Amino acid sequence: MHFDTGFFRDLLFSSAFFEPAWITVWVTFAAMAIGVAIGFVGGLGANSSLRPVRGAIRAYVAVFRGLPTLVQIVFWYDALAELTGNVINLPALVAGVLALGVNEGAYMTEIVRAGLASVEHGQREAARSLGLRSWQVQRLVVIPQALRVVVPPTGNQFIAMLKTTSLLFIIAVPEIFGRGTDIYSHNFKYFEVLCVVSLWYLLLTGLLTVVQEMVERSLGARARRRARRLSESTAALAAPSSREPLMAPLQRV
Repeated sequence: MHFDTGFFRDLLFSSAFFEPAWITVWVTFAAMAIGVAIGFVGGLGANSSLRPVRGAIRAYVAVFRGLPTLVQIVFWYDALAELTGNVINLPALVAGVLALGVNEGAYMTEIVRAGLASVEHGQREAARSLGLRSWQVQRLVVIPQALRVVVPPTGNQFIAMLKTTSLLFIIAVPEIFGRGTDIYSHNFKYFEVLCVVSLWYLLLTGLLTVVQEMVERSLGARARRRARRLSESTAALAAPSSREPLMAPLQRV
């Protein structure tokens, strides 16, 4: 096998992948925004006291987690137009974002549901005993604590979504892998082109990993500050009672 080093170097440092990289990042964040929004609503619905709501959420999660992502992409782009008699005929980029976003919503629903379930029931009861309404309990007590559980897997989903955008080449979205297929279909330099494509994906996933670690460190530091303030408050409340035994011998003297 002959590796064309000159072609690899020229392609790597060319501007051929600038626009595809931007499209990949844009699709990743747009699809994740849809997925997070659906997941937030679905996570709350999964913990609802209404059985029909819980049943609908379970059905949604079962269907969209059970179907391959590629099948969903083709459905939104091709089958939906046929199903509606071309009344709904989505552009490739819009169809791709919707397909990835709705699919991601099923995974985010489970992540949010698990985060909400991680908050102890006693804290909800304590908040209600203070006179807070249900929506206030969720907003002020449950959701802030659930975020510490939800954020790390959400960061992982961002990275997974960036890689999943490569499936959009099937509907001719010009993302990174789609651009790579266009290039090697003309010059047949598969290995060199795929090496460049891989480096671009590694660069973008590496940047997302750095951002994820920064967010997790920020949340960890905030949690430690909250715990330190709580311990200081507890120590201040306990201080008067702890001084009483020490004062008693002095009074006898």
